[in-house]
Amino acid sequence: MDMKKHIKAAALASASALAAALLLAGCGKTVSPGDKAGYDEGEEYLSIWVHIIEDTPEGRSYRKSVDSFNEKYDGKYFADIEFIPRNDSGGGYSDKVNASVLSGDLPDVLTVDGPNIAAYAANGIIQPLAELTKEERSVYLESIIEQGTFNEKLYALGAMESSVGLYYNKAILREAGVEVPQAGDPWMFTEFLDVLEKVRPAAESKNGYPLDMTFPVGEATIYYYAPFIWSNGGDLVSGDGLTVSGIFNSERNAGTMNYFRGLVDKKYMSAVPIENLFESGRAAFKFDGAWEVNTIYTSYPDIELGVAPYVVGDNWDGGRYTPTGSWAYAASSVTENIEGATELVKWMSGVESGLDLYGQTKSLPSTYAAYEQISDFTEDENYKALYEQLRDYGHPRPKTPAYPQLSASFQQALENIAISGMDADTELKKSTERINDKLDRYTRE
Repeated sequence: MDMKKHIKAAALASASALAAALLLAGCGKTVSPGDKAGYDEGEEYLSIWVHIIEDTPEGRSYRKSVDSFNEKYDGKYFADIEFIPRNDSGGGYSDKVNASVLSGDLPDVLTVDGPNIAAYAANGIIQPLAELTKEERSVYLESIIEQGTFNEKLYALGAMESSVGLYYNKAILREAGVEVPQAGDPWMFTEFLDVLEKVRPAAESKNGYPLDMTFPVGEATIYYYAPFIWSNGGDLVSGDGLTVSGIFNSERNAGTMNYFRGLVDKKYMSAVPIENLFESGRAAFKFDGAWEVNTIYTSYPDIELGVAPYVVGDNWDGGRYTPTGSWAYAASSVTENIEGATELVKWMSGVESGLDLYGQTKSLPSTYAAYEQISDFTEDENYKALYEQLRDYGHPRPKTPAYPQLSASFQQALENIAISGMDADTELKKSTERINDKLDRYTRE
């Protein structure tokens, strides 16, 4: 999977389209397998939709997992996969799902991008999985279980995970006399400012900046930088996903936003993106997705790469805060075979499927056992650091039915405050009002 494309794509179809999901109450689905290749009378038929083209490494991995499921459950279940690729603007797959909401023709199982699970659940597009035992749940990373849970019910299991690293150039840090802290003892905001000041001369001597950091348009912003909010004692939405007033626009969040502004004002980072700033050796640090490790190894081998613990706010209490989240499997609200759909979800998100998907795409696995079986995560210091960060500190993105608006509002507020220098309290208040407009349909009596 190309995670860069996923985080830049639109996260979910419009709220008006999702509202149609409310019409699903009571809908059933009649399956007519007919001439489905490999299907035998007496087997329970399970349809599954995925968001990718079949003739890709990711698509072939999904096909392989479905085929192995059918071999495993021959005579009991038969899964039939359909590939519905997303287009560049995030439609295609989402459009198909939304159209099928009205017709009641959703499949038994479908893929859902992790941050959108709450919205799909709240709008009746997916239903809770059949009960998993404690042992079955323990297979998955805590972040996967948390991502898939809404209103204390488990709706989805991740096909994969993701992470963002604080990467550093070992040569520049050596020159500046900076030592990297151990995991569990990260630099706090004020400490990191001191570190950036120490590496400034070495970076500027190369016509660079201490920090390669941008505030990109789209999903990447909240994915990369919500951890600064969480680790500084703030939050973005209430536990039930329905309240943002006094939370999104809190005084503590305003302080965190002003911290970002200070990074720009003090010229620790560029106000505009500079292509390959870190990769060309002109920056000491960079925040980027897990794919950056492979990028450096394959295309910039002269860079001595390291992964530092993700920076935390001065109010960090030791809790989970680092970036996570990717595509997951869920049972649709119209499936009449929740037991079979749950078995398929578990299989598609399980250890063997995760191992194959990593081999094909380098997408991080969702299960502990998969990491233990992949040498990258047991032998390579940088991949190992990313896994341990995900394992010990991974925190899903906010869970709310208004997630698309919350994500867009976070991005806009951060850009306006950090880049344009607008007042933090004012911008967060405006964002809160926009999110509340979307939450209104879920909170009105």
